[in-house]
Amino acid sequence: MLNKIHQILKQVTDPEIPVLSLQDLGVIRNVEVDDKQITVTITPTYSGCPAMEVMEQDIIDVLKKEGLRVGLPTTIKVITQLSPAWTTDWITDEGKKALLKYGIMPPTSSGEIMCPQCKSKEVELLSQFGSTACKALYRCKKCLEPFDYFKCH
Repeated sequence: MLNKIHQILKQVTDPEIPVLSLQDLGVIRNVEVDDKQITVTITPTYSGCPAMEVMEQDIIDVLKKEGLRVGLPTTIKVITQLSPAWTTDWITDEGKKALLKYGIMPPTSSGEIMCPQCKSKEVELLSQFGSTACKALYRCKKCLEPFDYFKCH
């Protein structure tokens, strides 16, 4: 049953980055199930993340909708856990590939940032904050395209 739940949860994407599932982002920390209830524990990328309510509702909606077809419990609880704090280390390799393909430079352990469009390493920081607080805004000096970089933390 737990495998079915994880398969269903792969459908839930980040509301701000729709090519990235919450599982690949590392936001879904734990799933527990008993005869009466499914409990999903999530950790926000930032403690003040404005998308948390949407994520929580999306998890509940998909589990209720898909769970009815496979006989899962209909009571669903989502718990927000702030500790340990989310880290970019929790993003899966598949998630990093999806970010890059989407045009967002994923976090790197080396700190080396390249343009997701043309792969040039000649880039400049425009702003510490990009389209969301967890990203910084860069511009490629070669192709001149702006892009977000998912900041390491």
